Amino acid sequence: MKRFIFWSPFAVFVLFLMVFISGLITPEGKTIRSQMIGKPIPPFSLAPGVPSLPGLGSRDLADGKPKLLNIFASWCVPCAAEAGQLADLSKAGVPVVAIAIRDKPADIRLFLARYGNPYARIGSDPESKMQIALGSSGVPETFVIDGKGIVRYQHIGQIAPGDVSTLLGEVGKAR
Repeated sequence: MKRFIFWSPFAVFVLFLMVFISGLITPEGKTIRSQMIGKPIPPFSLAPGVPSLPGLGSRDLADGKPKLLNIFASWCVPCAAEAGQLADLSKAGVPVVAIAIRDKPADIRLFLARYGNPYARIGSDPESKMQIALGSSGVPETFVIDGKGIVRYQHIGQIAPGDVSTLLGEVGKAR
């Protein structure tokens, strides 16, 4: 009986530790979703990310046409990897606009020269304020915005070739 009393706090601690570790290994949800889904984009106005393209504001996203809003950065390797898929979406007639976070115009210009420019507009978000307002957890991240400026879909991470049809479908639903 004394041994049981002596070892019981240790056993409780080990049990607690096992439950905690199992929660880390197998979390309930694997996707972090923006709380903005189904809500209007917050009012904003961003200066142009490069001089050759207009900046981006909430009014540009509520002009009656659905769009892809891509959050990217010139220093982001997955952003470079998804450039071809964004070009495919743009060629398919989907307007693609962007927010460049924590970036400099010269670096954005080099990125576009190297990987192509699928964007109709690029807004500069040097302090990630708009990124945070959207509930974006990192770069790249892409949102489908309907013609009224309401967030309809969120794609976290790099757009792979297999994701293009999904995004086209989501833009179609947003019409």
